[in-house]
Amino acid sequence: MSESPFRTGAFGVTGSGDTSGFGGLVRVEPGGAVALHSTDRPYGGWFDEVADALADAVGQATYDAAVRRVLVDRGEITWFVHREHLLVLLQALRDDDALRFELCSSVSGVDYLDAGGPTGERLHVVHHLTSMTYRRRIRLETAVTAEDPHVPSSTRVYPTADWHEREVWDMFGVVFDGHPALTRILMPDDWDGHPQRKDYPLGGVPVEYHDATIPPPDERRSYR
Repeated sequence: MSESPFRTGAFGVTGSGDTSGFGGLVRVEPGGAVALHSTDRPYGGWFDEVADALADAVGQATYDAAVRRVLVDRGEITWFVHREHLLVLLQALRDDDALRFELCSSVSGVDYLDAGGPTGERLHVVHHLTSMTYRRRIRLETAVTAEDPHVPSSTRVYPTADWHEREVWDMFGVVFDGHPALTRILMPDDWDGHPQRKDYPLGGVPVEYHDATIPPPDERRSYR
């Protein structure tokens, strides 16, 4: 029987319960990437309307080439797309009368270290889109490798993505090609590395408090 690709908790506590608050955390074991699936049609509700309208707006051939998979989970829908087609999809989602996703409310980053699958695409960029016309929310997610972390900037479609992309670059090291001024927004300009990547060292300094010394995070206990 093969071992489960999942692990639970944050500190490896067993038997006595985990009082850290992370006992319900479920993660993928290093090297144990789970096969990613796509939700079958029909997706349900208005999700199918958006999928059909998007395919009509960009053309079925472009839609098929752009979309890697579609996931419906917890009442939300996400399109996982190839970066080469990201701007075409965003433009259609914003401008088509049947879609009208006028607002990009957020561009965020995620690092799925050790769970990037056979392609090693550990860095994900997530566009959160809102249609104020139809009161709908969707996501577009793009995955790249740490060795080639390039994604086209969406600022020419959604100008509000400007500072969001700067933060994703600063924290995760994703390069947004075509961004008007891709500079750090949280860390100093000469900072080395990208702090929210999972392999970034915790670091820290010891703190003395009431005759006791609290060690820095990377020396306290194992964060398995």
